[in-house]
Amino acid sequence: MRPVDFDDAETYEPEDGWRRVSMAGSDQFSFEWFEKPPGHSSPMHDHENEQVCLCLEGELTVATEDDKATLEKFDSVLFESGEPHRVENTGDELAVGLDVFAPGRSFDFWTERDE
Repeated sequence: MRPVDFDDAETYEPEDGWRRVSMAGSDQFSFEWFEKPPGHSSPMHDHENEQVCLCLEGELTVATEDDKATLEKFDSVLFESGEPHRVENTGDELAVGLDVFAPGRSFDFWTERDE
């Protein structure tokens, strides 16, 4: 067993108000809790990992090159491996979500990527 205390977990804040917290996971899958302020959007990006994004609070609009959907509390979406996408807080309040990646990944995806 490998418990992860939320307050002691690895945290990454790529931009003011956009925070990600690495939860328990492995090389096979990883969990990242995140919060986004109103109006914030991640850049359009893709990665080798499949990703499930679960909205826990607020409103998130997810977009691919061909489609768009708005997630509200407890709604989720699957992004296939290599599928370009972005996640935006289109609501008026802080949005909180949980991303699950398979295979697992670290914050290196953001810190070591070319813009």
